[in-house]
Amino acid sequence: MNLPGRIGKYDVQAILGKGAAGTVYRGFDSAIKRPVALKVIAKRDLAVADVEPTLARFRKEAEAVGRLTHSRIAAIYDFIETDEVACIVMELVSGKSLEQHLAEVSQYGFKDTWEIIRQILDGLGYTHAQGVIHRDLKPGNILMNEDGRVKITDFGVARIDTTRLTHPGDVVGTPHYMAPEQFSSGEPTALTDLYQVGVLAYELLTGKRPFTGTSAEILRRVLNERPANPSTHNPRITWQLDWAIQKALSKDPRDRFFSAQELGDALRKGLEESLGGPVASAAIAAAAATPSPAIANLLDKAKLIAGAKDAGVLAGPQPDAAATAMFAAASDTRKARVLFVDDEERILNALRTLFRNQYHVFTAENGTLALEFVKRFGIHVVVSDQRMPGMTGVDLLRQVKEVAPNTVRMLLTGYSDLAAIVGSINDGEVFRFVKKPWDNAEIQRTVGDAVAIAMELAATSTAAATTPVVKYTTPVLVVDPGPDLAEGLRAILGDMVPVRHALTTTDALTTLEEEEVAVIVADLGAGREGLVTLFKLLKAEHPEVLSMVITDDTDSELVIELINEAQVFRFLSKPVNVHHLRGYVDMALRKYTQFKKAPELVRQHAVTESVQAKTSLWGARLFDRIKGLPDRLSTAE
Repeated sequence: MNLPGRIGKYDVQAILGKGAAGTVYRGFDSAIKRPVALKVIAKRDLAVADVEPTLARFRKEAEAVGRLTHSRIAAIYDFIETDEVACIVMELVSGKSLEQHLAEVSQYGFKDTWEIIRQILDGLGYTHAQGVIHRDLKPGNILMNEDGRVKITDFGVARIDTTRLTHPGDVVGTPHYMAPEQFSSGEPTALTDLYQVGVLAYELLTGKRPFTGTSAEILRRVLNERPANPSTHNPRITWQLDWAIQKALSKDPRDRFFSAQELGDALRKGLEESLGGPVASAAIAAAAATPSPAIANLLDKAKLIAGAKDAGVLAGPQPDAAATAMFAAASDTRKARVLFVDDEERILNALRTLFRNQYHVFTAENGTLALEFVKRFGIHVVVSDQRMPGMTGVDLLRQVKEVAPNTVRMLLTGYSDLAAIVGSINDGEVFRFVKKPWDNAEIQRTVGDAVAIAMELAATSTAAATTPVVKYTTPVLVVDPGPDLAEGLRAILGDMVPVRHALTTTDALTTLEEEEVAVIVADLGAGREGLVTLFKLLKAEHPEVLSMVITDDTDSELVIELINEAQVFRFLSKPVNVHHLRGYVDMALRKYTQFKKAPELVRQHAVTESVQAKTSLWGARLFDRIKGLPDRLSTAE
């Protein structure tokens, strides 16, 4: 094949690859002595009907990636169009595609898989924050430098923000890696990319794809079948890694992970469990824990601004005074430090104005900066938005719980996103869920309650309360109209803890009157209204008892109600994942033991008694019986 001598100002040196979408040449920019890749479409090779759609996608690829600057994204330098060709000038990556590597090494180890997936998710987290969705992630579009660095390329079917680049009904992508919504003319989102990462992880770990066959067979199976667990192909894979990959491959996007970071965390934990040790090198782990220069600069700037506003001065003219005010706030033990996190400046301004006379107010526009504040300034209360670029509120609160467990956490959002709400409880153990737009008096009361608890926790040493316990004498109470849940729990818990069974709410109350109970695991099928009332009143009078709800209900308002008025410890959807259930019960028992040894910790889980819970005659009688339950917190187990 004859090479074109030049395209624009670029010398054409060799063919790097050829496909249905065009040819990729090795080129050279003689003006700045830089090798490049030239991705070229010859217009004469296209059918007349395909010219405009194909060129439109090509231009959109240049537009989408041209504004991205990230080490995991193959950069685009230029776009050229003539009467004969359209050409994207892009970064030349020396190495092979992941597809070529898979042809040589069919199955990767846990550490190598993590290193590849980690870098892909790093790039996707950035592109998604910029509003760019790839939609066709596959091994052929993942390039790997000779030193193992990953570059994502070929955004030819990318979507920018909310603009569709294909007509409704068009199917774009590669069948083996396409998500269900791409086959069914649904709207691809960032969660579509995360599905495709799940397929890549499956293939790297097993040497197989989740679904195979003709395009029609793949379509049917993707829409209707659950893929075999990866562990059926690789027996070293444990249940947690199976779960993470299967969740990434969920048919409904709402059941998948909600961010690249959330998916990465789940895959890393599953890989480490399967390997029996860390998958990241010490150097990579240290680099991840160290803020980048950009974040460090942002942090320094935020210190000055926050300090200046708190001191009533401008950051620019008096940076020293501003910094002094910031660190004075951090060392003041009399006044609480409250951090508000939201990507909208107007929201932060409103909250700062509302609370600045009561507390030392810190604000952050993203999760990374918020975490730095928590680590460095002893924040007492964190109030976070949910939907933010880069890191969701749920993920932020989960990490805050890990680095500062006594910091009281609240979620503030305008979206009734059930998965996010449940995640805030199961992962972040939030104190309250506050909806936008808020009532000023209500949010002031709620933040005030959180501050009172946080200040008491900050003054209390609870190191002795974290002693591991392997067996418990205080039972778990199962409330379920059938025997299966109680029998299943006995089977997975063994002799770790006694399990009692109640068929109804009334039976549960009788058990509570007869003996001390540490944890209640209840299926809402046993009586939704009765159980909701029981949980509310029980948490008001006996907050040391932890409750867990099992339901197939999709009512987000009910979940918010149970968070705010009953402090439910965990939510589980049907069918119940027994591994999650066992882990959650163990965590609840450990927390109950902490409450017994350090009763002041219960303050973080206390609520006021709900007026609604006592409005009915039955609720009032239930309240009287719960009031009569003995206080057992003063007696350690």
